[in-house]
Amino acid sequence: MKKLMVLKTVLIMLALMLTSCDDNYEPTPVAVTDVNGNYKAKQIVSQGNTGTEKINEFTAKDSVITFKDFPVKEIVQAVVKNPVKVETALAEMGKIEYNLNYTSKLNLNNNTVELTFSPKILNLEIPVDGTIKNTVITLAGKQKGYFVGQDWSLRFGIVAEKITVDGTAISPFEIIKYDFPYCLKN
Repeated sequence: MKKLMVLKTVLIMLALMLTSCDDNYEPTPVAVTDVNGNYKAKQIVSQGNTGTEKINEFTAKDSVITFKDFPVKEIVQAVVKNPVKVETALAEMGKIEYNLNYTSKLNLNNNTVELTFSPKILNLEIPVDGTIKNTVITLAGKQKGYFVGQDWSLRFGIVAEKITVDGTAISPFEIIKYDFPYCLKN
């Protein structure tokens, strides 16, 4: 009798769980303007087999992502080989602002906004031993970015594919990847 009672209780609970499921879930559709906002992002910067992770913040508005503190340490390391001088140069340069242009397109099938990037060249003046090294960094958007309607997050990446110092390209040069795999609005 006790086994029958336990079995009935389990069956009733199972039936309640199954009937409480809502198969009519409708996600909130995204709009192109949903990308706009202030973000906190996991940032991964890698070059070859080395990489760093940290949290960075940026703003997306009207087809431009604005970084108030774009990560340039790996760029400076490619130009200035001495680690002590790299840290000195970074301290003198301060925060570097960078604007990343993009175009957006709705993908209603996946409830996402697809971002296609058009990075501008980044110009830096790197101070080394009392001189300035005029550095031009060619950035590229090798893949699309996505604003995902399911969790309202932004995901994207760009690369520094070429660095020129005082008119001469650094060679050999291994590309620097800037990945932002998970960015949430503040």
